[in-house]
Amino acid sequence: MEWINEPAGWSVEGDALTVAVGGKTDLWQKTHYGYAFDNAPMYGRVVEGDMRVTVTFEADYAEQYDQAGAILRIDEANWIKAGTEFVDGALQISVVVTRGFSDWSVKAAPGMPRSFTIDLLREGDAVTVRYGMDGEEPDTLIRLAYFPPGVPALGGAMAAAPVGPGFEARFSKVSVI
Repeated sequence: MEWINEPAGWSVEGDALTVAVGGKTDLWQKTHYGYAFDNAPMYGRVVEGDMRVTVTFEADYAEQYDQAGAILRIDEANWIKAGTEFVDGALQISVVVTRGFSDWSVKAAPGMPRSFTIDLLREGDAVTVRYGMDGEEPDTLIRLAYFPPGVPALGGAMAAAPVGPGFEARFSKVSVI
């Protein structure tokens, strides 16, 4: 496993990863806001071809757009992030697909679950995004997206705090197979 944008504070104990997410961090390219950010901490490993990324996590969200979840990343212009995000005072299940420009889809999280599991399955030219809550299997489909086939990509965990000073995210599982 390796870092892209290694945060100042993090630790690994067994299978658990804890990240002190710094402020003014994000992954986003141009659409709507006009800015480009590629400075969020990402932890994972590079795999060529098909893979499955599964992360289970919880976080102490405090500010608008605080987020944590899973990442598939070829480079700064080609990636998919999926997880939960704190938007307008509520927790949202969020997916951003970027191919030069970012798009964003959100769905209100039912209630305030303690933990989430995100599963990204890369097969050929597609990524299937599923989620589960509070220990449930990630079997609820939220997105199917194009992703360039046959190109090595980093799969793993990510977190970002675009607006606020940062927060803590805890990943009890980061699996890349």
